[in-house]
Amino acid sequence: MYRQKTCRPSGTSEASLYGVSGEIRINEPMSRHTSWRTGGNARRYYLPADLEDLSVFLQKLPIDEPVYMVGLGSNLLVRDGGLPGTVIAAHARLNDLQILDRDQTGGLVYAGAGVACAKVARFAARNQLVGAEFLAGIPGTIGGALAMNAGCYGTETWQLVEQVRVVNRSGEIGLRMPDAYTIGYRSVKLKTESYNQSEWFAGAYIRLESGDESESREKIRRLLALRVSSQPLNKPNAGSVFRNPPGNHAARLIESCGLKGSQIGGAIVSIKHANFILNTGHASAKDIEGLILMVKDKVEQETGVALIQEVRIIGAAGRGT
Repeated sequence: MYRQKTCRPSGTSEASLYGVSGEIRINEPMSRHTSWRTGGNARRYYLPADLEDLSVFLQKLPIDEPVYMVGLGSNLLVRDGGLPGTVIAAHARLNDLQILDRDQTGGLVYAGAGVACAKVARFAARNQLVGAEFLAGIPGTIGGALAMNAGCYGTETWQLVEQVRVVNRSGEIGLRMPDAYTIGYRSVKLKTESYNQSEWFAGAYIRLESGDESESREKIRRLLALRVSSQPLNKPNAGSVFRNPPGNHAARLIESCGLKGSQIGGAIVSIKHANFILNTGHASAKDIEGLILMVKDKVEQETGVALIQEVRIIGAAGRGT
């Protein structure tokens, strides 16, 4: 399935050590790259020039080096102690977005993992392709949407996917079909039990139907208006903190336990939408994680429902511990 990439000419400075053209930063503050606007530093932060550059970089990394793929950081909490390994910044780097084929019935769109979901929705509408409008309501990248089967307003990412491009820890690039994964609500898992390498989504091939551009744009406008009216977007947040339990809503359960407005340090449960935790301006990652755990424990004690986190928490404990 995979093809091994060959090295390209060296870049300069730190990048020259890895023979890549992308940019490498040392001790990069992750508060600049997560929507909660808090958290510690990444020991190494790499912005690939493109997918080929990323392949070369991965080949050169020590095999035991921890690697984290990050898009817009909209579903991510980095602990205050930071990340000991390397962060790969996909946003605006793995950014191919094009129509590969087109006929009267529809078209096949390729979107790189670093492309913002909202950009894909607008691109599709502009090209008279429909079905991707819901992506406008997802505050992340295609890579993140693939990894968690992100969705909103009744549609999920993998309903559109024809195949995906992936890159593994050895820098090998390949393709996988949807049937290679077990796909569920906010859950995507590779079925191959014997596969023991880390692997990340590099892009998606999305099949869309032909439709009316103005109707598609109007649908996007309505979805965004609904998002603005129902979600607290005026403070740094990471979207929904917990998955909705079967037949219920996490926000409803949190609110029923009287947790709206609950606060630890600079982190607060939103009054507008109880499944959002906001950074009021000075929250540490420890504040936010503590509030997540407090909400989870309280809901389980009072309702018997064990909420499952939708946000990913990574890194080492640090400041304030």
